[in-house]
Amino acid sequence: MSKKVLILSGSPRKQGNSDLLCEEFLRGAKEAGQQVEKIFLGEQTIGYCSGCGACYTTHTCMQNDDMADLLAKMVAADVIVMATPVYFYTMDAQLKTLIDRTAARYEEITDKEFYFIVSAADSSVAAMERTIDGFRGFLDCLNGAKEKGVVYGVGAWQKGDIVGTKAMEEAYAMGKKV
Repeated sequence: MSKKVLILSGSPRKQGNSDLLCEEFLRGAKEAGQQVEKIFLGEQTIGYCSGCGACYTTHTCMQNDDMADLLAKMVAADVIVMATPVYFYTMDAQLKTLIDRTAARYEEITDKEFYFIVSAADSSVAAMERTIDGFRGFLDCLNGAKEKGVVYGVGAWQKGDIVGTKAMEEAYAMGKKV
């Protein structure tokens, strides 16, 4: 049975390094027969959480933007891939904003498999753990979330530097395993 795979590309640059890794994951998952949708967050309108608290009782956000549709897709997915470039050793604003805005329905994002993709100029995988810890903190808030894998695209500063690296092969192979 095929799985519904949702890839959330947090890169602000189309065809940026983390976005290219998403494309390889997508290619592998499609070849494995999965239903795959990739969403480029840079093309979505997602406002910052205002902390109003309305979602705690209504389970809907008072903001009228693209987040309601994204949340519905997250709830419906079997597998969620979250990808980000690393800025100052943490995830970028696009992906952090999306995570913050899951407050309205995070209790419905249950029993999902998660994969994380990071790209960074730094060549140290160990230094990327700070970013991965942010993802893991999010998963700690979700019931039944299972971390299934991480792709570390290190040593990629300029757009396209990731092409031809081991990380591209790993992203493809990980997508193929879903």
